[in-house]
Amino acid sequence: MDDKRPMKPDLRVTVAGIELTNPVIAASGAFGYGIEFEEIVSLERLGGFVTKGISLEPIAGNPAPRIVQTAAGMLNAVGLQNVGVEEFIARKLPPLRRYAKCKTIVNVFGYTVNEYIGAIERLNEAEGIAAYELNVSCPNVHAGGMAFGADPGSLEYLVSRAKAAASRPLIVKLTPNVTSIAHLAQVAADTGADALSVVNTFLAMSIDAETRRPRLSNVTGGLSGPAIKPIALRLVWEAARAVKIPVIGMGGIVTPADAVEFLLAGATAIQVGTASYADPMATERLAKGLESWCKSHNVVKLSSLTGALELPAPARQE
Repeated sequence: MDDKRPMKPDLRVTVAGIELTNPVIAASGAFGYGIEFEEIVSLERLGGFVTKGISLEPIAGNPAPRIVQTAAGMLNAVGLQNVGVEEFIARKLPPLRRYAKCKTIVNVFGYTVNEYIGAIERLNEAEGIAAYELNVSCPNVHAGGMAFGADPGSLEYLVSRAKAAASRPLIVKLTPNVTSIAHLAQVAADTGADALSVVNTFLAMSIDAETRRPRLSNVTGGLSGPAIKPIALRLVWEAARAVKIPVIGMGGIVTPADAVEFLLAGATAIQVGTASYADPMATERLAKGLESWCKSHNVVKLSSLTGALELPAPARQE
């Protein structure tokens, strides 16, 4: 008797030369150092995760309040609080080596180019890291971060220096707060980026009408969540059309269909951030959901969805 059961879909994707078991990656800032989630999420069921931003020296971050709920999203101004590269290597990284199938990507941040390079050089000596994600796009700090990602010349210089220093693949995380994401994507790709993360949060603010004061101590912060999804989707589409390197799409992804939309727009993999605040198991649920989606839509290889958007035919001229 013929077995009529649908074939198990192949969810594997390759980003920057790294094969992931599926395209779901937990985004930086929403998954801590990864190990905090091991009793909540089956890490082996994720393609990978990105650590919170790691800097050369510890950073205390911004004073509270640092997170504010918004309509269909949230604002954050955490300010890249982290333990610094030495503490990360000594205490945070070793337990992650138990989860080899879930690729560890380290988000790297600095206030100066030399700080970026110093952190990368130190991380080169550590084991258990698959790639670096260069954060050139955080809107929640007063120096560095977005300043590098918004200026083509600064971005070119930083990426070239980071690429020369890195012993692992380099993913560049772009800011949406620019005029042309395509141009900056090209700059990063031409300078040596192995992949792009598109996009980081949108610069925004929230005001308490009763107190007449900003709700964030930093005044402004980064907007994320479903509210930004349509804009993020458009930016992924523009970036993916501008470069030949893989694009990791993010911005308001909650459901399997959301993820598929980003793949169709040109993303090779996706990252999930804000959804993990509402549901700590969001990443694992999404990975399972993508498999079910592929089965129900007769998709044998999930990678076939990347860039498969069917554009409307141009109107005929009479």
